[in-house]
Amino acid sequence: MTDATPFVWNVDRVLIELGPFSIKWYGLLFATGFLIGYEIIRRIYVLEEKPEEDLGRLLVYMLVATVVGARLGEVVFYNPDYYFSHPFEILKVWKGGLASHGGGIGIGIGLYLYSRSRDAQPYLWLLDRIAIPTALAGALIRLGNFFNSEIIGDPTDVPWAVVFSRVDSLPRHPAQLYESVAYVLIFAVLYSIYRRRGRSVPDGLLLGLFFLMVFSARFFIEYVKAQQAAYILPVPLSVGQLLSIPAILLGIGLLIYSSSIKRGDGIR
Repeated sequence: MTDATPFVWNVDRVLIELGPFSIKWYGLLFATGFLIGYEIIRRIYVLEEKPEEDLGRLLVYMLVATVVGARLGEVVFYNPDYYFSHPFEILKVWKGGLASHGGGIGIGIGLYLYSRSRDAQPYLWLLDRIAIPTALAGALIRLGNFFNSEIIGDPTDVPWAVVFSRVDSLPRHPAQLYESVAYVLIFAVLYSIYRRRGRSVPDGLLLGLFFLMVFSARFFIEYVKAQQAAYILPVPLSVGQLLSIPAILLGIGLLIYSSSIKRGDGIR
């Protein structure tokens, strides 16, 4: 055991209170991720001469798809018994409970609905570019989880352990920060590739790298993350790990596909 005194985290999840209204760290970081993502996509649309007037509708599709998908992911993947027994609780998104795997599925469906009437913005083209700011938004959302003292890690004696005093007095892995740092690095990789290659980037490359890197990071970080699901699986893997495996395989498939097409020959 280490003799180092662990860092104690007890920051209030509410940043500002204005009478009956409050601004929480999680909500602020969630919104910041969307705003920064909007600006990144706006610049991409300008660079690739896509209609900027479509961006408002795209943002609405993304917001609704993310929240609905993430909420249903929490319901179906992590706590089905409770929510199916209390169906009205599903609507109470403000009480917390969003699953990133469900959010990813929701975004995939939402962008399909958006792109199917826009020939100049094909589905795979759009997913490739949305993957860039999504990685950064994921980093900010995990930082919000840190402020909320949720999605915590397992007890540990590593020197950088954190005591989430609103949870208990045990030093734990700051699993939220592990994921946040990983997603920032993934964003940097994706953005640098796009900056270097621009519209000539093969279709499926950015999305494939996103799936492979994000869900590989998620898979391994799950080993030091506290149990999230309300049930135990009959296999030595967490729910998050099982859900990550198909995404990793999809990422590999997309990379194989992107390497098989010539520059400029992808879906446009």
